[in-house]
Amino acid sequence: MRFVGVDLAWSPRNATGVVILDWDGATGRPRAWESALGDDEAIISVIVQELGKQGALVAIDAPLVVPNEEGTRPCDRTLSAAYRRQEAAAYPANRARLGPAVRGEILVARLGALGFVHAPEIARQKSVRQVVEVYPHPAMIELFGLERTLKYKARRNRSYRMRWEELERLKELLASLAQGEPALEADRLLGELAVRGVRGGKLKRAEDLLDALFCAYIALHLWYWGEAGYRCFGNLDTGYILVPVKPSGPVAPPKSAAAMR
Repeated sequence: MRFVGVDLAWSPRNATGVVILDWDGATGRPRAWESALGDDEAIISVIVQELGKQGALVAIDAPLVVPNEEGTRPCDRTLSAAYRRQEAAAYPANRARLGPAVRGEILVARLGALGFVHAPEIARQKSVRQVVEVYPHPAMIELFGLERTLKYKARRNRSYRMRWEELERLKELLASLAQGEPALEADRLLGELAVRGVRGGKLKRAEDLLDALFCAYIALHLWYWGEAGYRCFGNLDTGYILVPVKPSGPVAPPKSAAAMR
């Protein structure tokens, strides 16, 4: 199995980051990454090149089901209510804002033609070709035990110094996953991503890669733990978001170990 994280820009005019993890049965390791992908064809090309016909779970940080023309999806409202105190509310997703053609829906269709199933239910440690929607901010709250989200995104009145400090903190948290279950060993990628003193587009590309790396780890976590390791907000008809959680008790071993590698 391989695990793909996609920090999908809502428009091809902006760069998309992609990270792909290998799994050796004990640890996930980045095998490939790209920080400045443009159109959908470029994203699909990287995924096809690295995966071929191999099993993979693709976790995309972007709305993948948007039936509502205006307003917000029910899953965004429910998730926002659950994580508003930690400042991890979801952005309102609607076709007026994202469309009329929603990029996440187009990418899902392209992946579907390559044999990827779009479904919010993930079987534990079963070989799949599947794509799901995730959202890093509440995922960081759950997996890292944060009291509030990290403030590394470009916003008005948010200085570069603040962003550098928060991105450095994110790098440290991602490095700490080397002791996690499942484990992530990403020293090489993290070592290449200098953030302090970096500005403009170069900093944005580093940010996108860190988000994509975390999305790839979310995919690994979801697959490793199965239904004990995530909460599903919403459904496939009206839109959903999967948020990884740490299992609250003993988890039964998978029915088969055949998909562990």
